[in-house]
Amino acid sequence: MKLTTVTNVSVDGVMQGLGGAEEDRGDGFERGGWALPLFDHEGEAYLGRIYQRAGAFLFGRRTFEIFAASWGSGTWGSDEGDNPISTALNGRPKYVVSSTITDPGWADTTVISGDVAAAVRRLKAEPGGELQVHGSGSLVRSLLDARLVDEIILLTYPVVVGQGTRLFPATGPDMALELVESQVTSNGVTIQVYRPGGRPQYAP
Repeated sequence: MKLTTVTNVSVDGVMQGLGGAEEDRGDGFERGGWALPLFDHEGEAYLGRIYQRAGAFLFGRRTFEIFAASWGSGTWGSDEGDNPISTALNGRPKYVVSSTITDPGWADTTVISGDVAAAVRRLKAEPGGELQVHGSGSLVRSLLDARLVDEIILLTYPVVVGQGTRLFPATGPDMALELVESQVTSNGVTIQVYRPGGRPQYAP
């Protein structure tokens, strides 16, 4: 499986608490819910298509807990039965990286602990669709460090949040990217698809 990361970020790279004020208040974050006012039908349709490509999903612990509490809880109601995101999440295998979760409580979920890189390499060697990582900032950064990511999808919202966890840390590995797709929704959300391409070139 191809490993694809899908991340919603602000212009200043914040990925924390995009869905609502109470979604993630870690480290005193107080500006949650910055993405939803800009999330339109175009973005929803695009993400629906992306989710349908998945053969399996891989989550970090915190993102898994957020997703399980909403998509995995059945609170979306019968009118959401044909929602492509819900259908994909509840119909495909899920993996969560955690040293503390023993009973994930969401059907078809496997806990990964120990050597995460080795486990991900085994998953990537399996056939079928994409292994998708949504959110899960710490996990994404570790997968990038291990050169395990094949494709990066960024949905960048036209807002500067000014605080919160960023996708990329202040210091980290450098990486050249090949832009393979780009589009803009009517609300100004830019969708960019990149493939990692080794180290960047630097001018002398």
